Amino acid sequence: MPPPYPFADVAAALDATVRGDGTRIVARLMHPLEADRPDDLIFVMDPALAARLDKSPVRAAILAEGMEPPAGALEVWASVPRPRFALAKLLDLFERRPHAPAGVHPTAVIEEGAELGEEVSIGALAYVGPHARIGRNTIVLPQAYVGADAHVGTDCLIYPGARVGERVEIGDRVIIHHNASLGSDGFSYVTPEQASFEAAKGMADEVQITIQGLRRIASIGTVRIGDDVEIGACSAIDRSNIGATVIGRGTKIDNHCQIGHNVRIGEDCLLSGQVGLAGTVRVGNRVVMAGQVGIADHLTIGDDAVIGAGSGLWKNVEPRQVVAGYPALPKSRFLRQEMDIARLPRLLKDVAALKKLVAEMRQKQDE
Repeated sequence: MPPPYPFADVAAALDATVRGDGTRIVARLMHPLEADRPDDLIFVMDPALAARLDKSPVRAAILAEGMEPPAGALEVWASVPRPRFALAKLLDLFERRPHAPAGVHPTAVIEEGAELGEEVSIGALAYVGPHARIGRNTIVLPQAYVGADAHVGTDCLIYPGARVGERVEIGDRVIIHHNASLGSDGFSYVTPEQASFEAAKGMADEVQITIQGLRRIASIGTVRIGDDVEIGACSAIDRSNIGATVIGRGTKIDNHCQIGHNVRIGEDCLLSGQVGLAGTVRVGNRVVMAGQVGIADHLTIGDDAVIGAGSGLWKNVEPRQVVAGYPALPKSRFLRQEMDIARLPRLLKDVAALKKLVAEMRQKQDE
């Protein structure tokens, strides 16, 4: 049921205790500095903002545990112990889903043999290929594409411009944002003889051979997406050469990420914006990669590892290890290295002064 809600219903969804009049109706969830109506609900995590509630027209609030509103500032409020987790629940209550009437829009193309589950929504100019299957309650928004023999599970949401390639398999409750690509061919080429990029993997600073006769390696495999995965806008997940590129259950992939062919990512991982994984990388469960992480091909990242922003990986990472830097190092070593680099200007200045002193001493000895 969409808002408005009695405050007591909101508090119940957060497992929070009501303090005040729980029958008060709240219609909008607003930022504390933007709320301007008595029926607005605000979420306050900053003690400085909590202290100013007596200056706000708002009469209902959710506060981080340990905060107290000024006396008489609110008619009803509740506190929560883990604010960001509570905020996630709260936003679910007030989320406005995309406009998507049930049924198939007259301009959509549904090819022969396609199977549509109950209560699906297929938007204007969307395409569903032959023998594709769309699960119950799934929404395919306008101008999205689902290829032949693809399988999309139940309660999924596919945004405009997203492309689900042929034979791609998607689990339940998956969200695919604008212009994401699932099932493009892998970036995979070979030459009749050894190529320069192969020779460059050695220690030499110069290669004596060139690329000649590049031959495309076909990608006849697929992409398999687990339940509850979310894939950000403009991200690409390449199909495997043989078998499947796999994204595990509950993994979240941010915008502008590149997942190469034959990659396997475990469950409940977090990949931030502009992460790039080369082919055949293996990622364990619950791995976190901050923005712009780059991982070379055929590496293995262990369970629960954390990779810092901008890191470049050229070797495997052990489970639970925290690494950072380019090339990536254990975090403590990386931070020491950065501190040493920051000291270099002073060190160079001291060395120059020492050289000058030595030169002056030698000059005096020569005299």
